[in-house]
Amino acid sequence: MPRKFAKKYVVEDWTDGVLRFYFRKRGQKKVRLPGIPGTDEFNEAYYKALNGPADEEKPVGPKMAAPGSFRWLCQEYFQSGEYKRLDARTQLVRKHIIEHMWAEKVSPKSDRLVEDVPLSAFNAKAVRTLRDRKVDLPEAANGRVKALRQIFKWATEPGVELADTNPARDVPYFKTGSEGFHTWTEDEVEAYETRHPRGTKARLALDLMLYTSQRRSDAIVLGRQHASKGSFRFTQFKGRNKKPVTLELPIHPELQKTIDATACGDLTYLVTEFNKPFTAAGFGNWFRKQCDAAGLFHCTAHGLRKVAATRMANNGATEKQIMSVTGHTTSKEVNRYTKAANQRRLAKGAITLISKGDDGE
Repeated sequence: MPRKFAKKYVVEDWTDGVLRFYFRKRGQKKVRLPGIPGTDEFNEAYYKALNGPADEEKPVGPKMAAPGSFRWLCQEYFQSGEYKRLDARTQLVRKHIIEHMWAEKVSPKSDRLVEDVPLSAFNAKAVRTLRDRKVDLPEAANGRVKALRQIFKWATEPGVELADTNPARDVPYFKTGSEGFHTWTEDEVEAYETRHPRGTKARLALDLMLYTSQRRSDAIVLGRQHASKGSFRFTQFKGRNKKPVTLELPIHPELQKTIDATACGDLTYLVTEFNKPFTAAGFGNWFRKQCDAAGLFHCTAHGLRKVAATRMANNGATEKQIMSVTGHTTSKEVNRYTKAANQRRLAKGAITLISKGDDGE
C-alpha cells in the first residue's frame, strides 16, 4: 500500500514490489519523481511539481472575444450561412486574411490589438489604415478591403444587424496596374501543341480549357456524363453555392478530335497516373510541369481561358457572345478582350489613311 513520505506531497509506492516516488497534490496531476529523495534529479522534479506546471504545459483554449469587438463580429461571421456557403478554399483564404488583421497592433506605439477594437471605433479610417499597411502588396491590400466589405455587408443586413454601417464599402481598392494572368500568344499555343501532340493527356488538358474557355476547376470535372448530342452541359465550380452558373456549350470539333484520340478516365476525361480525378491544386502543379516541358515557363492554365476569349473577340464575337461561353455575369472582364480586338480592327483600316492626301496637305 502507498504511504505518505516525509517530504510534503510525496508518497512512496511499493504496489508491484518496486519502490517509486510520486508527487500527489489535490487539484494537480500526479507526477512520477525520478531517482530517490536527496538526489539532484529527484529534487529538480519535486520543486518543479511543487511550483505548478510551467506555462507551456497549461492548456490553452481559444481566446474569448469581447462582445462588440471586431474579433467577436468576425467569429459570428464564421458561423453564418454566408461564410459557410463559400468554397472551402475561399473560406480558408478569407479566414487567414482576417486572422492576420486581428494580430496587428492598432498603432506602432500601442499594445492594443486590432481584434479588440470595438465596432463603434471600427470606421473607414481604420479600414484605410489596414489597407495601407499592405501598400507594397496591392493585391493583399485589396484582399483586406474585400474581406471587410463582405463581413460588414453581412453584419448590416436585416435580421443580422450586428453593425450599423459598412465602413469598408466606400474605401477604394488600389489600382494594381496588372493585367492578371498572362494571356497565351498563338505562338505559345503552337509551341505547347508541338511538344504535346494529340493523343497525350497534356494535349487533352490544353484543349479542354482552350476550346471551352473554362477554368481549371471546371476542366478537371468534365466527363462523358456532361456530353450529350454534341454539347457539354455543366454548372461552373466557382460560385456554385451562391450564384450558380449553368452552361450548355457545343463541343468544338478540334476538342472532339482530341477526346477521341486520348485514353480518358471513366468519370472525368482527365485523370491522374492512379486513374483518379485531379484536385484543382494537383492539376495546377501537373499542368505547370507540362508548360515547363514546352519551354513556356510564364504560361498558366488560367491564361488559356483568356486566350480563348481573345480568339472569340478577334473573330468578331460580341461581349454577350463571349459571356455566354465564359460564364461571366458582368461585362467588365470581357470588355477588355473585345476592346483590344476592336482597336486592332479599327487600326488596321485606319493606318492606310496616314497616306498623304490628294491636296498635298
